[in-house]
Amino acid sequence: MSQRKMLQSSTGALLLLLPWLGGLVLGEISSEFSQCLDFFYDRTPPQGITAAGYQPICQRYRNQYHFASLYHRQHRAPLYSAYVLSPADGKRPKSTWMYEPQLVFSRASPEMKAFNITMDQNVIESQAVFQDYKNSSFTKGHLNPSMHQKTKQNREATFTLTNIVPQKAGSNSGPWSRLESEVLKKFQTFCNGSMYVITGGMPYKSEPHWINNRVSVPEYMWSAYCCPSYSANRTNSMRPFFPTYAAVGRNDKNSDEEIVPVNIKARASIRGYDVRRMSLETLEAILRQRLTMPISLFQGQCQN
Repeated sequence: MSQRKMLQSSTGALLLLLPWLGGLVLGEISSEFSQCLDFFYDRTPPQGITAAGYQPICQRYRNQYHFASLYHRQHRAPLYSAYVLSPADGKRPKSTWMYEPQLVFSRASPEMKAFNITMDQNVIESQAVFQDYKNSSFTKGHLNPSMHQKTKQNREATFTLTNIVPQKAGSNSGPWSRLESEVLKKFQTFCNGSMYVITGGMPYKSEPHWINNRVSVPEYMWSAYCCPSYSANRTNSMRPFFPTYAAVGRNDKNSDEEIVPVNIKARASIRGYDVRRMSLETLEAILRQRLTMPISLFQGQCQN
């Protein structure tokens, strides 16, 4: 066997072992979020996520941390992204899609990198790549949306596939987009300080669904925010929305209606991609049942 083939074989074996070697991983890819705790309320990531295969990523771009993601290596998709909401000061940037070098090799650069025309096989094995979404029926759904980020650099950093799940267009540009706008408006109108947001994808209950036999498709999208300092207590109608609120959105028109009912009066193009608003407690109960983990999203339920 040639030296090159031996190296490729060894690297491939290492990639298969990496999910169980969290203690050996260095840099921004590590067994915890120690470099980017500021993106979580009370500097505390969600608790109770006990399954194997999840990889914390401090999302770094141009020598700056912008948000955090919990990535599942085998599913090649994030469970969630966590960020501090800040209204955009400009337009959505041109999409330059990036990947995470340290998912390939722990000692690689901690900076996300733009995809090349031809990708190294080790990158393809380690994570989702741009080609996975080509000729699929799914869009690239941001968990941390670019328009929830202030500067152009902040917004550019959201265009990494470690912040993306396969999302149907009817959801991405329809009810889910409206939810993102609602959250932004509530922040601008009622929050007196920071708003901490965690958004993720919920896998299918039975067996995983995939695109390209590689990337896990979520059955539902979910999101929750924490705004510990707010003025909504002066408005009775806004009290249920603070300090926390949450939502679950359908990503499959054929899912049953146990979690999110279908609005039969909605336009045909978006019917079946409905979003159900709910309390944080209700969302956590759904996640605990679906993920079979005692998940808690915000430290102390976001209570000062």
